[in-house]
Amino acid sequence: MNVQQAAERPPITLVESEADALADLAFGIRTRHPNVSRMLLEEIDRAETLPAEEVPGDVVTMGSTVEFVVEKTGERRTVKLVYPKDADIAEGRLSILTPVGAGLIGLRVGQSISWPDRSGEERLLTIGNVARPG
Repeated sequence: MNVQQAAERPPITLVESEADALADLAFGIRTRHPNVSRMLLEEIDRAETLPAEEVPGDVVTMGSTVEFVVEKTGERRTVKLVYPKDADIAEGRLSILTPVGAGLIGLRVGQSISWPDRSGEERLLTIGNVARPG
């Protein structure tokens, strides 16, 4: 997938119950973190939502352990996508309310997305592997 295709934002799938919880979180941070709130709400709006049992196993959901590559640098990272109260980057637990966390949710193995990091720099992220909880 090239950068232009990634810039068009690949289709994403969210678990229905998670989409509702994530929307509540995004609304809750609107004044403190308006950019992350906006990005997460945009992702929720464009996502296909399904019951948990219908979401394919290679889709990034809350609690998933995700391996992704930053294409520009070749850096491979493995993180567990979590709710803010469980976040601890030193332990590899990435909050959904970070720019990268908001960009990973709903993607599938092999998909890429151009997404800003905390500094606002666009990075092309490609999902390499997803291990779902349970």
